[in-house]
Amino acid sequence: MQLPNDYLERVYAGVLGKLIGVYLGRPFEGWTYQKIMEELGPIEYYVHERLDQPLVVTDDDVAGTFTFVRALEDYGIKADLSAEEIGKAWLNYIVEERTILWWGGNGNSTEHTAWLNLKKGVAAPASGSIATNGQAVAEQIGAQIFIDGWAMVAPRQPELAARLAEQAGKVSHDGESVYAAMLWAAMEAEAFASADIDHLIDTGLKQIPSDSLIAKLIADIRAWHKAHPDWRDTRQKIQDKYGYDKYPGNCHVVPNHALMIMSVLYAPQDFQKAQMIVNTSGWDTDCNAGNVGCLMGIMNGLDGLDEGPDFRGPIADRMLISSADGGNSINDAVKQAYFLTNLGLQLAGSQPMPVPKSGAHFHFSLPGSQQGFRPQMDHDFASAVKIGNAEFEGARALTVDYEALGPAQVAAVTSPTFSPREMLNMRTYDLMATPLVYSGQKVRARVKADAANRGAVEARLRIRIYDGRDELHDIDAKPVKIEAGAETILEWTLPDTDGQPIAEIGLAVTATGKRADGRLFVEYLTWDGAPDLTLKRPAGDGDFWRMAWVNGASFFSKRFPSAFRIAQNKGEGLIIHGTRQWTDYMASGEVMIHLGNYGGLTIRTQGLRRYYGARVTRDGKMQIVKVRDEDVKILAETAFRTEFEKNIAMKVTAQGSRITFEADGVSLTAEDSANDAYRDGGVGLLIHEGALSSNEIRIGAA
Repeated sequence: MQLPNDYLERVYAGVLGKLIGVYLGRPFEGWTYQKIMEELGPIEYYVHERLDQPLVVTDDDVAGTFTFVRALEDYGIKADLSAEEIGKAWLNYIVEERTILWWGGNGNSTEHTAWLNLKKGVAAPASGSIATNGQAVAEQIGAQIFIDGWAMVAPRQPELAARLAEQAGKVSHDGESVYAAMLWAAMEAEAFASADIDHLIDTGLKQIPSDSLIAKLIADIRAWHKAHPDWRDTRQKIQDKYGYDKYPGNCHVVPNHALMIMSVLYAPQDFQKAQMIVNTSGWDTDCNAGNVGCLMGIMNGLDGLDEGPDFRGPIADRMLISSADGGNSINDAVKQAYFLTNLGLQLAGSQPMPVPKSGAHFHFSLPGSQQGFRPQMDHDFASAVKIGNAEFEGARALTVDYEALGPAQVAAVTSPTFSPREMLNMRTYDLMATPLVYSGQKVRARVKADAANRGAVEARLRIRIYDGRDELHDIDAKPVKIEAGAETILEWTLPDTDGQPIAEIGLAVTATGKRADGRLFVEYLTWDGAPDLTLKRPAGDGDFWRMAWVNGASFFSKRFPSAFRIAQNKGEGLIIHGTRQWTDYMASGEVMIHLGNYGGLTIRTQGLRRYYGARVTRDGKMQIVKVRDEDVKILAETAFRTEFEKNIAMKVTAQGSRITFEADGVSLTAEDSANDAYRDGGVGLLIHEGALSSNEIRIGAA
């Protein structure tokens, strides 16, 4: 398979198009065309501020799209990935009532209904079938809103994209909903090869039955498009024949798919106009605009996104992927572009690309990329700081421009590494996230001053942590002076933060003289090494320290004397902290089981159903187990006297494929298969049908 020469940049444009569409449409999701015109007028640009909402928010369109495609890395990068395997990924990454889905109730929300089926053992595709859930539930919109990732890993392969979208769609949907998903995925895959919108639609139609309602709908819209130069006339035709009143449920696929087809027919080469049409038309605006945005991003590339107003700047690549893998939640379009492109390369039989600049977290290698970096807005000087991206020594770098910077002023730029304060004002979808960076890790950044700069500056690394009132507090490293044309490597081992999460990371710059004007190039900013920290209740009455754990338990409250007290009503309860960057490390602390069949610590935790467990059982055993989906493998076991309401000193260490577990002086060691071992993941507290508590958990090098 010959992949496009600009494959990576096209994927990046597709991811950005998806984000722009979702963030444009989200504030007025569910509004009718009439209400939008009366209260907002045509949607030419972001309107979130007019409706007093954040721009970058948690949303099912984003979280589901970029989570479910991870089934490829979990179950094998292969063309024949099955609905059953994707359904298992749902159970691993979705936290009940908290992440990814609209939890609207059984029979109301199609995805919630399917998840309940999966949870009780009804495997996909039966979990989403018409036979199981009925036609009305099965044909709501959800299958098509999550398909973009499957298309972006199958460039120029519409049949493969349609097949993957079909399998993914059938986890929760069936019938016309799945046909719509297959068609749009095929269109997006073919958009890597063609910008002819009629050819793309014809390519999609080849993947679905010719007598399907979706196919008939497209024929109608094509005819209306030819007959009516004004899209508003076609929109009215759609409302009259395919409107919401014609179909059961609260968000049927048919009306919304019709608006998507209409939008790309009337504005095939104009990203801004297509977004205006699909958003102004109403109904499920964020879903429709996200799919349209991804298609047009792929088809017309980064230049197409930049032809109209600045849609990219306010987003700055930021995205939130709320799931049980909390270290993946604070994310950006560059990281996802590399991830999807590497999946696509491997599906095509090629080798994956290395992440640039020795795997740097922030490398700014794609045109216009900012990877979340923005001026720190609580500084008076923020308006005089401009962020951009430019060519630099044969690659690219972030640029930080400043003007009339005085010695008492600070030009600070940061990127989020944990949940922003705006999450407190986000509606519908919770954000489950853990920080990306931790005390004890070493941060490095290469910074170079432009030769034309006026005046020297001092640059220093900065982190921002939450305090006891959940306000952000700056902590800076020692400054380094940088003259015009000079460069430096800033380095810093992150200090202890008293249990508070690190919310942002970046640079702070001040003038060394009366005034400085110029530009700094930031080639990369990254960190590595095992964390060295104690997870505990910090001083004050804030809550972000607790929200730094993914909550996969029925109950997790800060109102008990112990810092961490969890309870689970049915099955396993698990709270998770840390990232997939954690590899060889140890976790220790005193754990008390108040009630339960088993409890303890987990290590290298990769979701709710992928981890190593170090646990003691009610029936007198101490075990190291490996959990993978429904399979629990006991790697090592010995006798142990488990007592309720008694602290147990526990320590678990992962090094290579070896897991060591100590509990009150009793020790166990297990060696997992080298080819099949979990290599990374965070720490967890685990309880089965009961309650468990701990006051602090220590994390350090193995």
